Amino acid sequence: MFTIGEFSKVTGLTVKTLRFYHDRGLLVPAWVDDQTGYRYYDTRQIDKARIITQLRSLEFSLEQISEMLANCEDEADILDFLERQRTILEERMRQYQGIVTTLEKIIHNERGARMAIQNSTFEVQEKTVDALLIAAVRMKGRYSESGKGFAKIGKSLGRYISGRCFLLHYDTEYKEEDADFEACMPVRKGKAVEGISVRELLGGRCVTLLHKGRYEELGRSYARILTYIKENGYEIVMPTREVYLKGPGMIFKGNPKNYLTEIQILVKDQQAS
Repeated sequence: MFTIGEFSKVTGLTVKTLRFYHDRGLLVPAWVDDQTGYRYYDTRQIDKARIITQLRSLEFSLEQISEMLANCEDEADILDFLERQRTILEERMRQYQGIVTTLEKIIHNERGARMAIQNSTFEVQEKTVDALLIAAVRMKGRYSESGKGFAKIGKSLGRYISGRCFLLHYDTEYKEEDADFEACMPVRKGKAVEGISVRELLGGRCVTLLHKGRYEELGRSYARILTYIKENGYEIVMPTREVYLKGPGMIFKGNPKNYLTEIQILVKDQQAS
């Protein structure tokens, strides 16, 4: 039998730590003298003490170690437990690596977007947009589904198309699943067919800004144009417009960094409302 001091030397655990482990029920002495309260340990507890020390160095909590030791009757059980823990940690490492990769992508895109804005020569401008004959498909869903609307117009009225495709946004807020928008194309002439309206889109006074880059980064340009509108005391006339001057083609997607979108927001003076 070893005294607590001797057991401390053998295991490399301080007397204070051994007392703490005893109080937590993690490493109970083989015998405690009822009269003196002295603790004594036997050789069988040396391996257990070393396992506890190793697990603590790997940042296992005392609760985890206590649970493991309570459910393990011999060394084979302990090894099985450690193998299960290794599998869990390996899975976490794969998850963390995926998170790191995503963070690197976000950081890269964020830096690129900030640099693009800093280097941008595009400024918020005011102009008058003319009335326009359009073919339009009203849609509700994700903005990314607008391509189906453009394709529908192209299939039915392709020979009459006379300009860039654009969206009319009827929501005053961003919506992810149930956005209310209209996929539109200017046309020289044409008649409405099922699912496609042909009508005149009114023009008017417009605040506009060119956005170069990914569609996911349009929010930055909206911040600039909406700030301008508020500073000048204008009232927004719905719907707002996004005109896609340069974007993905039917076959080749191109480089999203070079996409060019014109945000158009019709306005009027608040006094006139």
